[in-house]
Amino acid sequence: MTNLLYDAFFAPLAGRERAFLILPDGSEISGDAFLGMVHRVANALVDSGVQPGDRIAVQINKSPMALAIYGGAVAAGAIFLPLNTAYTATEIDYFVGNATPKLLLADGAKADALAPVAQTHGAQLMVLNADGTGSFADLVAAQPDSFAPVARSADDLAAFLYTSGTTGRSKGAMLTHENLLSNAEVLTKAWRFTADDALLHALPIFHTHGLFVATNISLMAGGAMIFLPGLNMDDMIRLMPRATTMMGVPTFYTRLLDEPRFTADLTAHMRLFVSGSAPLLAETHVQFGERTGHRILERYGMTETNMNTSNPYEGERRAGTVGMPLPGVEVVVTDPTTGEALPHGEVGMVEVRGPNVFKGYWQMPEKTAEELRENGFFITGDLGQFDADGYLSIVGRQKDLIITGGFNVYPKEVEMILDDQPGVLESAVIGVPHPDFGEAVLGVIVAEPGQTPDMAAIDAVLRDSLARFKQPKALELVEALPRNTMGKVQKNELRAVFGKAFAH
Repeated sequence: MTNLLYDAFFAPLAGRERAFLILPDGSEISGDAFLGMVHRVANALVDSGVQPGDRIAVQINKSPMALAIYGGAVAAGAIFLPLNTAYTATEIDYFVGNATPKLLLADGAKADALAPVAQTHGAQLMVLNADGTGSFADLVAAQPDSFAPVARSADDLAAFLYTSGTTGRSKGAMLTHENLLSNAEVLTKAWRFTADDALLHALPIFHTHGLFVATNISLMAGGAMIFLPGLNMDDMIRLMPRATTMMGVPTFYTRLLDEPRFTADLTAHMRLFVSGSAPLLAETHVQFGERTGHRILERYGMTETNMNTSNPYEGERRAGTVGMPLPGVEVVVTDPTTGEALPHGEVGMVEVRGPNVFKGYWQMPEKTAEELRENGFFITGDLGQFDADGYLSIVGRQKDLIITGGFNVYPKEVEMILDDQPGVLESAVIGVPHPDFGEAVLGVIVAEPGQTPDMAAIDAVLRDSLARFKQPKALELVEALPRNTMGKVQKNELRAVFGKAFAH
């Protein structure tokens, strides 16, 4: 019996003595040893009562074992649900309530806060710490290192990733085995990955970029990953000589450019730098090329679709564009009102169709019908235009979604907290350009008549209520919010006023 993703990604690790993971201290985990971890995890999941189609929610720090849980879920036929490690227990409550996982894996430091969440929604809570300890780690250690993978076909679900719009609650994008496999196959070829590659991996693995792009490509190609727990410049620079490729968000590249140790000599052996998850400033492109001689390859993807377009491996990589549609992926720019395709040069709604496009939103048929056309095209919500040579540029978002450091922030969630604070009449949350994060969250507040809001107290509430990346980088006090004749807040006007708040 076949299991599509297991057969493509994990089965080839059997008997591989070469390193699959290279850790910051220089130690290595061979392909065969990692496969043993995957098998033990799969056995532990089954031992915990997980059955094919059950969800496994994980909010754990990046580690080899955390990655093996992804493989174990694939092998056991479960649906993998990674959650941002910055989310608070209040935020996790929604995801667990919506996805109803059989098992919730958490870091020990958060276990007490998450215990009521798990109990409320009928999930079994187990602990896995970054150092490899915890109740789930103990269970894994007791398992055999062989496992017969559960049969899974192209249309079976492999993962949920939650995505936020600007209205309503987060939506669980249902990703199939074919969605993930097709994208990995295309990107491996497009970016020329082989078994000789070592990818410098400092991205989180609760996100499409770090998990379903970087990891899946490395597995597909038979390469290795230099597996860092996070963005640490000392580690990045020290270990770059062992790498051939790197993937990052714009923040990675701006931080590297701030480092005098980051030189052309350090990157001489590298063959590819890829950036995504947020717009890369044209000046970063230019500075990086001048410093290293490398042109960063920028691409465009989404939670619901994985990768859609890419600048070419060979050929011109155009700053300010996200390249051309990947093989097998159709990308059109349409009139947002009529849905009719627009000619090159005109700005419209970006729509995508292909084997990479998700199956729909979990338990949200109305939202699925709104954003996924009957003809298979997904309405991305991004506004873009093709130039005469077929390069796509993303010029904005129809909705006011903020992407900061590669993470999505939906303004309404932040506004609801701001509006609830003493002395605040109303608020608007916008994204403004930021040289490090692509966009920064900025809160604009209107005071109640005769009141002066305590900004420090509001900051404290935000810190306790929201993941750090959602917290506004600044709060601005204004007399009134700009509105149109229909009373709708004109966030474009606010962005025009505060757009240079974080300019150097």
